[in-house]
This record gives sequence, C-alpha cells and structure tokens, in this order.
Amino acid sequence: MSYRDFSYPEVTTQFGLTEGSTDLFPGVPELSASPALRSFLGMNLTLANLINTEKARSELLVAPVLSELWGRGGGRINLFSGIEFPADPAAQLTGYVDFLIGHGPQLPRVSAPVVVIFEAKRDNIAEGYGQCIAAMIGAQRFNQRAGNAVNTIYGCVTTGINWKFLRLEGSQLTFDLSEYTIQQPDRLLGLLAHMAGLPPAPAVAA
Repeated sequence: MSYRDFSYPEVTTQFGLTEGSTDLFPGVPELSASPALRSFLGMNLTLANLINTEKARSELLVAPVLSELWGRGGGRINLFSGIEFPADPAAQLTGYVDFLIGHGPQLPRVSAPVVVIFEAKRDNIAEGYGQCIAAMIGAQRFNQRAGNAVNTIYGCVTTGINWKFLRLEGSQLTFDLSEYTIQQPDRLLGLLAHMAGLPPAPAVAA
C-alpha cells in the first residue's frame, strides 16, 4: 500500500484527523510572476489542454510555477519532482510524491518537507484528496522523527489548471474554501511562498 492507495474520507478516520474548512490565507500577498513565466504559461495552457494528459499538465503548467518559486527562494527552499518519500513504511505512508517542497538548501535527499503536491486523479480534485492527506501525514511524521521545527504541513491537489490547498496542524485537517487557477500565477506564487516560509519579493526580470 502507498499514498495513492489511500482514499478520502477513510484516511481521516484511519489516522484520527478532525476536519474543517476556512480561508487558509487571509491577507497573504501575491507574488508577481516574471514575464518569462507569464509568457510560458500563456503559450502552453492551450497545448496542455490539447494534449490532455497528467504528464503534459505537470510539465507545462505545474513545474514552471514551482521552478520559478524555487528560483525566487534563493536557496531557502528545496524542490523535488516525482520523488520516492518513504516517510513511515510501517504505517504504509510511503510511495512517490509528484512534487515536494521543503526548507532549503537543495540537497539530494528530503530534509524538511513543508508542502506536498499531487496531480489530480482523472482530472478530479476530490479524488486526489486521499493520497495528498496521506502524504501530509507522512511529512508530519518525518519532521517529528527528524526533530524539524515544522508544525504546519500544507498539501495541494492540482489538475495543472485548478489548484486546491489543505493544511495539517497536529490532528486538525483544514481545507481552503477557495480554489485557484493557473490563470492566477501571482496568487499561486504568493500562496506557495507563504507555505514555504519565503518573504514576499519583487518580480524578477525576464
């Protein structure tokens, strides 16, 4: 069994989570996307829709946003794509994560995960909740075992176009009331920077 085998809402019962929903990001500022990112997304949104596969949306829409976030972090975060993350194999919290953001510097291993991101199953956000929540619990346990001072884990399920965020603090799981789209790159970058612990920064040149 791995992250992808967990389903929602069963995963919350299995791990004793309490659920809620709220505006997770009141007052969080946007982070202006670079002209290069805007151009890339504008050109490739149509292509990603025409190809219409998870791999295309991952490469053409999700990865560019996260790559820009990493660059703007200036070594303060690390980013992994398609990485195996055996957080707690005894609890079956293991498997591959589509994207993982952690506190930096960039290393060839996961050190302090703070955000886990999964591509939606069958282009359905809700069907991705189970695996995302399981990996969030795994990241929480990983940090506790490693003595990392990370009290909040964020998760995201995305189709590449639509992005839905979650937060785990202790046993409290909270869904963000809002859903964002790739047509809001400034908003997405601002939220991801907040989750990764990065301060707001000015836009970079193309």
